[in-house]
This record gives sequence, C-alpha cells and structure tokens, in this order.
Amino acid sequence: MPKGYQGMVDGGSNIVEANWESVSSILQVGGTIIGSARCKAFRTREGRLKAAGNLVQRGITNLCVIGGDGSLTGANIFRKEWSGLLKELAENGDIDREEVQEHAYLNVVGMVGSIDNDFCGTDMTIGTDSALHRIIEVVDAIMTTAQSHQRTFVLEVMGRHCGYLALVSALACGADWVFLPESPPEEGWQEKMCVKLSENRARKKRLNIIIVAEGAIDTQNKPITSEQIKELVVTQLGYDTRVTILGHVQRGGTPSAFDRILASRMGVEAVVALLQATPETPACVVSLSGNQAVRLPLVECVQMTQDVQKAMDERRFKDAVRLRGRSFESNLNTYKRLAIKMPDDQIPKSNCNVAVINVGAPAAGMNAAVRSAVRVGISEGHKMFAIYDGFEGFAKGQVSPRGASWGTGASLPRLETWGRVM
Repeated sequence: MPKGYQGMVDGGSNIVEANWESVSSILQVGGTIIGSARCKAFRTREGRLKAAGNLVQRGITNLCVIGGDGSLTGANIFRKEWSGLLKELAENGDIDREEVQEHAYLNVVGMVGSIDNDFCGTDMTIGTDSALHRIIEVVDAIMTTAQSHQRTFVLEVMGRHCGYLALVSALACGADWVFLPESPPEEGWQEKMCVKLSENRARKKRLNIIIVAEGAIDTQNKPITSEQIKELVVTQLGYDTRVTILGHVQRGGTPSAFDRILASRMGVEAVVALLQATPETPACVVSLSGNQAVRLPLVECVQMTQDVQKAMDERRFKDAVRLRGRSFESNLNTYKRLAIKMPDDQIPKSNCNVAVINVGAPAAGMNAAVRSAVRVGISEGHKMFAIYDGFEGFAKGQVSPRGASWGTGASLPRLETWGRVM
C-alpha cells in the first residue's frame, strides 16, 4: 500500500496487488518504493473505519506493518477495533453481513523499520546498520580535514529519544566524547570534557571528534546542543571547532548487506507468522534475537519501548540504559572502557606482559581488535607489546612496546619474557 496508513485510508489506487516482477531489482534501492506517510486520519476512529472498509473490499484480513513503535501501536489498535469497525460498516450499509462473517478477524504482524534502533525486544531494527555506514563515512571524511587543520568537530546524528546511533558511531570511530539521551554526562562534564580534549592534544593527537545525539540531555533533562558544545570548546580551549549536522543523509543511500539480509529474513518470518495465525493469536512483532528471527508480543515490546522514555523523563537513567537491552548496555560499557584513560597512578600494576600478534590474511576490522586489546590491557595494568609481521616477525624479534611508533616496524627491541600471546 503506497503512502502507508494514508494509502489505506484513501483506498482506490493506493491499494494495489503486487506480483513477482513488481518487487524485482529493489534490494539495492534505499528507502521504500511504495512510499510512506504520516496519517492524522488513522489516529481517529473515522479514519480507521475508512481503512477497514477499503481492506474488506479487497478481501484483505492480514496486515504486515513495517514502521516504528507509533505505527505498530496504531496497527494493534486497528486490530482490536476490527470487529467493531466491521459491525459499524454493516450498519451503515457499506458492507453486507456475509462480508462481516467472512472477514471477521484481522491478523497483524509488525516489523520494525527505524534507523534509531529504538524499539525494545530486537537486537537491531531495519535500517540502523545502513545509517551507521553513512555516519562513519562522514566521520572518516571529516577526520582527514580535522587532522590537517588540527580542528575539533562536533557531529550531530539522529536520535531524539534513543542514542544508539551516537553511541555505536562513537565506538566505531573512537570519538573523544559522546552525548546520549539515556546516559547524560555527570555534573561538571564541561570541565571534564575540556580536560580530556586538551590531554589528547598534548599526546600529539591532531583532531577531536565529539558525537551528539539530537536528543542529548543533561541530568536535569535539559537539552545539550551541538552549538552549546562548540561554544564551550571555543571559549574554554580556543580550538578551531566546527559543527556538522548529518540530518536526513543518514536515511539515504543503498542498504548495507546486513540490512538486506536482516529485512529479507524478517519478511519471510512475518508472512509465515500471518499464515499460521488464528483468531486467538495476539499481534506480534518479528525481532532479531541472537541472530535469529523471533516473534514477540507486539504489546509487550511497545510497552517496554515506552518505559524507556518514562525512565528518562523521571531521570532514572540507569534503568533507561538497562531497558534498552544488553547490546546497548554492553556497547556503552565498552565505549567507556576504550575511550576514557585513567591516570597512570590510578591504574593497578601487574607483572603480566601481553603481546598482540596478527596471523593469517588481513581483514577489515583487525585494527579495531588490536586497539581494544591494547587499551584494555593497559587499563588492567599489563605491559602491552606489538609483534610485527606475524610469526615471521616474532621469530626475528620484531616486537615493539606501547609508546613506540607502531606501524613502522623499525628498531624493535627483543622481548625476553612473555606473558601471553594474543
């Protein structure tokens, strides 16, 4: 149905039969070929009555809804009202009694299409991974400019109520600081952030990246804007600072391989769920859990999603993070561990020497693994080493302690005592 709920309310040419060929060659196309639209009419019973009449005319009693929590909530209301709507249509003479009996039940299955990954009950929503690709592409492009001019960039990403995009993009690009709705910075964050930025510059880092979710707040639920952050950095540190607001570029572009596969698997599961549904089957949403497509009660997932916002409104931010799910909480803890370095006098000392070695063919992402291994090792008080050129370099003694110029492989000391080899 083109134009979403609006198309269902308007009926006519907005409800068309799809065939095998009509959905060919669209996997690589971004957005939605059948369109989408916000619909005020569907929020009213009168609008839903028109929609029900249009569906009955075409014999449609199974509805697959792709949208966010608001769209899925509307679908569940529609399902609950279905028998009453049909009764009213019959009383108005729009349909006959036989049609009421024939189309007595409406089955609803939802899939979550939301780049914010803001729906509880699923590890990932359709579109999130592609949006992250857009963000990282922009950050990578910005970093070359920032390094050349020793600039600080404040990057604002989508997320009015959910900080997933901001958090994961910060983790993926090694941002100096990130602002999220679910986890506001502690009181006095302004000074702490400026200290960290200046410390990074002192370590010869030529750029600073700060990522802000558009819905970022402080502990008093007051907005933290990208312009406020820029003004703070300029005033306190005097750094050349620029703001970049990504806006709807995050929604554009071709879908990533992960999104294509995720949506394909969810689409299959949604239709199977509709075919297996009975009048007693509650509305469900197809979710991703542990890389498996699963069906969860729609009402419960919507309620959990609303509970997150309630927790933030009541300033119960730890509860908000927990309600977002294990993946969100784990990403937040990982970011904090990799982005925030404790003072040397606060790091516990160990007698363990740890070496990192790459073996086999190179693959994208290996540098991220090395970075995290080294930083976690340092935070645990271990002495970290890098072995260049795999086991061949190991045999030649191409071992570098942290602090040396990693990447050159020149003038590397020989390591006499080993703790572990990673």
